[in-house]
Amino acid sequence: MADGRSVAGVGKPRKNAMQSANTVQLDSHAAATLRYIRASMESAASLAVPGSTGIASGVIGLLATIVSLIPAMRPHWLIVWLLAAVVAAVAGGALLFRQAPVRRFAIALLPSLFAGAVMTAVLWSSDNLRAIPGMWLLLYGCGLIAASTTTGRSLGILGGTFVATGLLALVLPESLQIPLLGVGFGGLHLVFGYLTYRAGHGSET
Repeated sequence: MADGRSVAGVGKPRKNAMQSANTVQLDSHAAATLRYIRASMESAASLAVPGSTGIASGVIGLLATIVSLIPAMRPHWLIVWLLAAVVAAVAGGALLFRQAPVRRFAIALLPSLFAGAVMTAVLWSSDNLRAIPGMWLLLYGCGLIAASTTTGRSLGILGGTFVATGLLALVLPESLQIPLLGVGFGGLHLVFGYLTYRAGHGSET
């Protein structure tokens, strides 16, 4: 009887240990599943801005800069850049709308673009064209920073560089306004587009 009790007593801890191990495994599996679901949902809700968008916008910005610096076209630089903005918006939108979660990106970016359009009309009517380039760069950068919540840190960094360029444009002489537009909407877009394309291409290979 004593031996029987000892054998029975030994068997129970082993059974409890197995149950405990199974419970830990189930808990770990459930936690891993929840992490996977959460990561999948976050990935589905995020927007990867393609490098081609930055490259296209950069090329358009550089072309607008070149045209605006032609002596005969310099008095019409604002019209040139407004047309370039429309072309860039159409090209960038066509590339972005291939992805699903564009709505959140647009909601974050459009308020700054709307504010820029309103301020452009105000400054134009008051004949204060000098402040327009800096204002464009500044508000566009703020929009990119806001939109980076749906994309990633790289777009926020790009937005910060636009903000810095805009602040610089607001204090530098008028003769440097158009070149700074080229640096921002041309150069920064090209660099961002190239780095984004390279990172995506490298991850695929």
